[in-house]
Amino acid sequence: MRQELGRGAAFAIGGAAAFACMSALIKLAGSDLPNPVIVFFRNLFALVALLPWLAATGRSRPSMRTARPGMHLLRTATGLGAMYCFFYAISQMPLASAVLLNYSQPLFLPFIAWAWVGERPPTRIYPAVLVGFVGVILILKPGLDWAGPAGLAGLGAGILAATSMASIRRMSTTEPTLRIVLYFSVLATLFSALPAAAFWQTPDTTAWLALAAAGVVATAGQLLLTQAYTLAPAAHIGALIYTTVLFAALIGWLVWHETPDALSLAGGAAVILAAVIVVFARRASPGRAT
Repeated sequence: MRQELGRGAAFAIGGAAAFACMSALIKLAGSDLPNPVIVFFRNLFALVALLPWLAATGRSRPSMRTARPGMHLLRTATGLGAMYCFFYAISQMPLASAVLLNYSQPLFLPFIAWAWVGERPPTRIYPAVLVGFVGVILILKPGLDWAGPAGLAGLGAGILAATSMASIRRMSTTEPTLRIVLYFSVLATLFSALPAAAFWQTPDTTAWLALAAAGVVATAGQLLLTQAYTLAPAAHIGALIYTTVLFAALIGWLVWHETPDALSLAGGAAVILAAVIVVFARRASPGRAT
């Protein structure tokens, strides 16, 4: 059992490192390309990277026919919206701050699930959520140049991602993981093609390489996290995912010489602490709907 937990933790940290690298690659490509073009190629290359996994499932692959097309559309709309917001925030903010705002989603998810799925959040998470929101304010630091549209976009990414997660939870009773992932990859690629065409700019060699690598790394991160969740309790994995912020801070410091100030460090610690408490509290709640 302990060995399984250790392997699950290793896979989770590997997935976190992969997502931090993906964010850095998107930031690198975003220095020269419009956001809609980046979103389109991120989805396209991720879809291409998914095909070998799809082929490997062979006869064990579930049917792609679904009785919940509306939920797949909602999951795509919210997930794609989160991607647009997050990638814009990455291009305008320090990498670690943008990643941290995107990872504020556990603060919103209990209340979205309550309103939508009927899962009442345990009252013990309320103080943690309040601390988390104070942390968000410290990170945003209203009044700074990037704290306006970019900061709100990062926060919007967290809210939309939480809504997307709630839609996945609602579908998970009837839809296998592969079907959910494949529908999102295909629909997100198709829906992001039109905005990309409207703002088209041909990537240079560096951008091509960064975008292709981002798609592959994102798919690898998803597979690593999927494996982690099969080996260890979800609450433990959910807490370890926040090492993404540490990896992002390290990359931001090494590549762009980004150094977080005291308020950002305090806010980051508050958000991570609050989110981890919320994750564990929800997993430990005996009355939680399944």
